[in-house]
Amino acid sequence: MSDINLIEAKNLYRYFGETHAVDGVSISVKAGEIYGLVGSDGAGKTTTMRLLVGALLADSGDATICGYDVKKHTEDARAQLGYLSQRFSLYEDLTVLENIRFFAEVRGLKPNEWYPRSMEILEFVGLANFASRRAGQLSGGMKQKLGLASALVTRPRVLLLDEPTTGVDPVTRQDFWQLLIQITSAPLNPSPLPAGEGQRGEGEVAVLISTPYMDEAARCNRVGFMRHGKIIAEGTPSQLRSRLTDRVIELRGSPLKLLRQVAHRDSDVEDVRAFGDRLHLRVREGKADLVASRLPSAIRSEGGEVDDLRIIPAVLEDVFIELSEQAYE
Repeated sequence: MSDINLIEAKNLYRYFGETHAVDGVSISVKAGEIYGLVGSDGAGKTTTMRLLVGALLADSGDATICGYDVKKHTEDARAQLGYLSQRFSLYEDLTVLENIRFFAEVRGLKPNEWYPRSMEILEFVGLANFASRRAGQLSGGMKQKLGLASALVTRPRVLLLDEPTTGVDPVTRQDFWQLLIQITSAPLNPSPLPAGEGQRGEGEVAVLISTPYMDEAARCNRVGFMRHGKIIAEGTPSQLRSRLTDRVIELRGSPLKLLRQVAHRDSDVEDVRAFGDRLHLRVREGKADLVASRLPSAIRSEGGEVDDLRIIPAVLEDVFIELSEQAYE
């Protein structure tokens, strides 16, 4: 991973009337790094992306892409990046190859450049056998791969991906992330572009991806949790999880409703959340052993059963819930 920040945003603000959609956001992403912007709907992730791509103007603050000021040198900044929006925004009446050709030629690639590059990209994303299929006939996951291919055709230094896996199946999500990891670890065809194109497309790629999925956040090099337009915490996944070291208890048993009620009544339990067929209890610092020792008898005294109760490492969902509660307070 390089020490060069390809994405740099400082104190970005964007208001829509009384709504502070982006409220003092600062982000830096290095070459070779995947930065996850994580938050629920309405947190400000998409607006932040649009500010960075130049689709919206910030009310205040600064942003640069590969050193180009997004406000002052918008087209130069855009030339360095590939952008994939939440919704499929390509042309459904065109074929897969025609879509990629369109974006390649808009960016100035000549026929002897765009065709071999397009075929290389289609092979990379697994769409080489569908080059002649109309985009409107692709599955949701294949459309997202086509969007990624179109974003990559000009060898961008920066990728801005706005919830690219929302609504696709788990296998496709896995495939998509494998592609991202390959892009950042070993850029696809890092050979320089023709003279006059500068350094665009050479070296490692910086990726800023927004996602509501915590399992995807865990794959990122760094994560920024966003709520109400603000980044409320930032760090590596392990750094963020360490906030709740020895403060999460996993509880399994039946009936789950009774277990939840009893756990809530414990004065040292701050929060109880269902995770499938089990509960995660967040407890006060230094109280995990005490809660774990007294809770089973309290549950059994009310007719419940405890199958398993143990202190576990926190997951990012636990951390996000705790941070959200703090921000709300």
